[in-house]
Amino acid sequence: MQAIIEQIKCLIIGSGPAGYTAAIYAARAALQPVMYTGMTPGGQLTQTTEVENFPGYPDGITGPEMMEDFRKQALRFGTDIRFGHVSDVDLGSYPYEVTIDGDKKLLAESIIISTGASAKWLGLESEARYNGFGVSGCAVCDGFFFKGQDVALVGAGDTAAEEATYLSKLVNKVYMLVRRDEFRASKPMIERVLNTPNIEVMYNTETLEVLGDGLNVTGVRVIDNKTGKEMDIPVTGLFVAIGHQPNTGIFKGALEMDETGYIKTVPGSTATALDGVFCCGDAQDPKYRQAITAAGTGCMAALDAERFLASRENQFAHLATALTA
Repeated sequence: MQAIIEQIKCLIIGSGPAGYTAAIYAARAALQPVMYTGMTPGGQLTQTTEVENFPGYPDGITGPEMMEDFRKQALRFGTDIRFGHVSDVDLGSYPYEVTIDGDKKLLAESIIISTGASAKWLGLESEARYNGFGVSGCAVCDGFFFKGQDVALVGAGDTAAEEATYLSKLVNKVYMLVRRDEFRASKPMIERVLNTPNIEVMYNTETLEVLGDGLNVTGVRVIDNKTGKEMDIPVTGLFVAIGHQPNTGIFKGALEMDETGYIKTVPGSTATALDGVFCCGDAQDPKYRQAITAAGTGCMAALDAERFLASRENQFAHLATALTA
């Protein structure tokens, strides 16, 4: 059995806007936060070329640069940032036991989960090659860059329908590529799509390849699943809206989640069903999934953790007073 190497007052699992914001607030509150970044320090934003909708950056900024700013600010206030992966958690007893990289064990008096979520992709080599150069997993984040242009969007659910209608207000035309002969979206969302003139729905259509000039997307190659006919659609952007997967697998069975794996928190709070365990950012948010909302819940998580730890100190103080009375 591996020995416990240290006890931590406030453990932050995962970086990105939520984790770094939690770190800034926790450090300023003297919680001595320790952050384990995960295998992708900075999260999804490190794969984003331009961020223009985050307040405080009037000229825009790249995702990696913004995450570096967040990291520096967290370090400035004393956050202990460590590169490492939380491989296991035992939330059965307090303080909570956490395993790092499969072999280091520590105890945490409070835990802030900010592991985020990952966009689901089609799995095409060309899709990965042009990710950030015309291929995007977020219309709200990147739609602005395609004003007046023609784009394609893959998906058939409510999120895809919502993103298609959002894009339709910015771009010249949206080709909505639906793999089957029907939507999976709700009836109101389907009607919204079908009543939007500049959205062309292409049923039974599957994406084979993202076309480009080596720098940016120039089109998509698709196939009609019924006829087997292939065709190239000239577009400057491809939005993939087939869902997100929260990075919460290690907490399965330990924390309450919805059917897709998002951790459930108390409404108006970041508290989970376990005392001292909080969740912020995209790991608990299937709806907004924006850097600014993630940062906001990171702030909430740190404040919630501070109040929890203060309440425990008060309990111990009262107990000590009672024992010595």
